[in-house]
Amino acid sequence: MPVVTRTLDLSTSGNCDIENITEDVKAQLLETGITDGIVTIFVPGATGGLTTIEYEPGLLKDIPELFDKLIPAGRYHHDETWHDGNGHSHLRASLIGPSITVPFVSKALTLGTWQQ
Repeated sequence: MPVVTRTLDLSTSGNCDIENITEDVKAQLLETGITDGIVTIFVPGATGGLTTIEYEPGLLKDIPELFDKLIPAGRYHHDETWHDGNGHSHLRASLIGPSITVPFVSKALTLGTWQQ
């Protein structure tokens, strides 16, 4: 089976910014010409994460509010080591994870109706 590697370059606004990359991934997939298989999407940064959600205004507010409750910005051992104030970002990213794998069939990502 062929392996094709592609890159998406994104800029975010920082802390808890949520971007929908579904259409970008679909477009990249179509360009490969591969019909069936799996696509693995990976964030190479230590403070970014990937997941699927229903990309709608309520969840775009709920997710940052959840992280503020679970892992608020503050003093973490990481901050004491590096003095960069982003220990909370590393912890949040570790909960979400840096990658997801999505199967595709007939050139279409196998996502649920509300999954992006």
